[in-house]
Amino acid sequence: MGRDKALVEFHGRPLIEHALEKLRRLGFSACIAGNRPDLVRYAAVIPDNQPASGPLAGIEASLAVSGDDLNLFLPVDLPLLPVEFLRWMVSRAVEISPLATIPRLEGRPQPLCAVYHRALLPSARALLAANNPKVMRAVENSASETRLGLDLFDVETVAAVLSPSAGWLSSPPVHRWFQNVNTPAELETTALEESPHIQ
Repeated sequence: MGRDKALVEFHGRPLIEHALEKLRRLGFSACIAGNRPDLVRYAAVIPDNQPASGPLAGIEASLAVSGDDLNLFLPVDLPLLPVEFLRWMVSRAVEISPLATIPRLEGRPQPLCAVYHRALLPSARALLAANNPKVMRAVENSASETRLGLDLFDVETVAAVLSPSAGWLSSPPVHRWFQNVNTPAELETTALEESPHIQ
């Protein structure tokens, strides 16, 4: 992006505000994971225990301070992800209570937008200590070490089953939900879509 992605404006507000609003609309106490004390004006910040170790460090730090078994994680750069999809995913996780509830799009896991059980914490810590901060590796290792199942589901299948009863499935289209905003060009293209916060 060439600048701080969290503070990039999308439909007149920083991306961080869009992400936090979705979490709050779900009734969650939203926090920001990472070494970003400058973002405390938006929400409480949970600093990484292992700096410069990527998303797994944020997941590990958040799980370490959480009082809940299940925890929803949402990256800042998915502004088109509908809040109702997150609501559906959280309900699924609560019903099944697996180690991880992770969506797949076109067969590819989206582990940065997922619900994780606190039982993932030992595996996350072990990989961070080994300087191997891969989220899916932590999930796979933990799944083999615990009795909790792993819930990987295909977003396209969910859309096919729920449509047309769920109006939120059509705007924006499913294939755009996990469109990362990593460049100014992607930001411009994404901004042309309907902003999910007004749905």
